Parts: sequence; C-alpha cells; structure tokens
Amino acid sequence: MTLMTERPTASGTEAGSFEELLDTLDKWDVPGFRAEVIRGSIVLSPWSKGYYQRVMRLVCKQVEPHLPEDHEISCAPFLYVFTGEERAYGPDIHVAPRQVFETTRTRLDGEALTLAAELTSSATRDDDLTDKVVVYGRAGVPVYLLLDMQEEQATVFWDPSPKGYESRQTRPFGEKLDLPAPFGCSLDTSGFRAPRREAEARDARDQEQTRG
Repeated sequence: MTLMTERPTASGTEAGSFEELLDTLDKWDVPGFRAEVIRGSIVLSPWSKGYYQRVMRLVCKQVEPHLPEDHEISCAPFLYVFTGEERAYGPDIHVAPRQVFETTRTRLDGEALTLAAELTSSATRDDDLTDKVVVYGRAGVPVYLLLDMQEEQATVFWDPSPKGYESRQTRPFGEKLDLPAPFGCSLDTSGFRAPRREAEARDARDQEQTRG
C-alpha cells in the first residue's frame, strides 16, 4: 500500500488488494485530510480552502432546482466506490438518487452518481483532470463538473463512454456554463474566484456599470 500526502511524494508498504485498501480507510482517522483510493494507493489530500465553501454553495444553489426527481445534491463528505475500476472517490459535490443514502454502509455505489463535481487543488489537480475523467465516464456518470481553481475555469464533461467522456465544454470563471441532461440548466460561474480576484472582478463590474 502506498500512502501519499502530497503528489508525487509517496511512502508506504507493500500494496494490498482493493478491498484491503477500503478496509484500511474504514479504520483510519486522519483529521484535516480526505482519503481516496487511486491507482492502488490510498491518497490523502488536504481539506479545501475556506472560500471553496462559497463556490460549492453557489453550485448547489443553482443546480438544486433542476435535479431529477427523487435526487439529492450535497457537498458532504461521502465515499463512492467504483469496484470495476478499483477506485474510491470523495467528490466535492455529488448528485445521486435519495435511496443511495439509505444505508448504514460508508461505501456508496459510484455508478449511482448522476453528477460528480471536483474543485481542484495543487495536490488533486492531476488526478481530477485525468484519472477521474476516465473513471467517472466509464462508470456511466452522466455529468462530471470540473472546477479548475488554479486556472479559474470550469469544464463540464458529458456523453460517458468506455474511453471516458465524448463531449466537453470549458468556460472561464465569470461566464455561464451549460450543464447538459438530466439537468439542462446554465451554471453562472460568477463568484467562483479566490477572494482577492473576486473583489477585483466586482470592482471591474461596478466601474463598467458606472460608465454605462
């Protein structure tokens, strides 16, 4: 098993089976970190920056009115398991049918996801841009929303296939991004920037309105 706290720094012991890695996660108590299973390793990622809460709240608020019937959207920490891919992810935002949560288990079915959304950090960005695109797509998750907090742009992937996703669209923060079925709504990414950058954007909008 490999234990990673910051990619690509790694230390660990002999790798175990996927089930053994999941059993290890069940036993661990690692405050301040999110644990996932990626490519045969338990990967620890630092918890999100404070302003990510604002971004996640804005996403949930906009998407919730467009949820499919009997679905829930949440940014609470849950572990979704993709057994065939030997992956276990904890997406920052997730949409799934309500019955998925009616269990005493801590491992939820990844293939039941209707939307998964990730907010990148320097530690998670590579996997969010590569491994998760493929795994979410192969699992048939209809929509994968990737918020690249370093590049300040949003990408939506849809049309899942055995290769990952067949379709994608990217917009810089501040513009609107169309979320495809089963949501069929437009996501306003204003308010997704870091605090200083967001203040600069507000000042620019105020100046434009004054000139108008």
